[in-house]
Amino acid sequence: MINVSVKKMAEDLNLEIIHMPEEDKFISVSEINRPGLQLSGFYKYFAFERVQLIGKVEWTYFNDMKDEKKKKRANEFFKYNIPCAIVTRNLEIPKELLEAAEKHNKPLFRTDMGTTKFVSKVINYLEDQLAPVITRHGVLVDVYGIGILMVGESGIGKSETALELIKRGHRLVADDAVEIKKRDMHVEGSAPELIRHFMEIRGIGILDIKHLYGVGSVRDKKNIELVVELKNWKHGQQYDRLGLDEEYTNILDVEVSKISLPIKPGRNLAMIIEVAARNYKQKKMGFNAAEALSNRILGHTMQ
Repeated sequence: MINVSVKKMAEDLNLEIIHMPEEDKFISVSEINRPGLQLSGFYKYFAFERVQLIGKVEWTYFNDMKDEKKKKRANEFFKYNIPCAIVTRNLEIPKELLEAAEKHNKPLFRTDMGTTKFVSKVINYLEDQLAPVITRHGVLVDVYGIGILMVGESGIGKSETALELIKRGHRLVADDAVEIKKRDMHVEGSAPELIRHFMEIRGIGILDIKHLYGVGSVRDKKNIELVVELKNWKHGQQYDRLGLDEEYTNILDVEVSKISLPIKPGRNLAMIIEVAARNYKQKKMGFNAAEALSNRILGHTMQ
């Protein structure tokens, strides 16, 4: 199961640590819970596995209780195996909450952000961290706004084609290793931090694309909309010449459009991939050139 370290979340979101036990805790869901009902004593259906967010409403309700009741409610709340509790708006931490967090060894944080904005921020953060992820061998480029993942056997020319595309004004996302995350019903690709913006060209070595071609030649992430599989041309093998049959590949349970591109000397791969990107955009807008030609031929035959 994918999970997120509470210590890492606190660091990444710049949370003020009020109490942090030595043993780290982990978050496995991206939803949050505002424990108003729990602070009132209602624990049926308590989503204790979520990050617990105490905003101004919960804070005001808690502080209106008598001291003994506050102590009881705080102890009941922190007895559950919650990953952490976060107080927003830089509100003063009630001593009963702090004492209960220390007693039950639960993380307690504070942020100066407003509750609504922080809810959005923490959910986006957790969804990113908890998204299913795989690493694929290939090259990811942004061509005319379309994320194209080039795959194929090692040495077939993926990086060289990407370099030519960069020279033509397109952008590199990842070379060699592409980290792919599932987000809702699409997949997003990026480069591992260690090799981000670097490219390997056999015979030359490692290139820093950002420094060679400028910041406009790279981007950190891009949705993968089209997979181009580069294959060595085999004499006698039949290849699709019309494009009537749509091909897809499954990445993290998401169906992504795919084309197979046979490689042989003399083919301008960069130009072909540019055309593939334009053709894909055209199909998304509702026009399919292969279908249009097929309908025209059909209409001509019936006359």
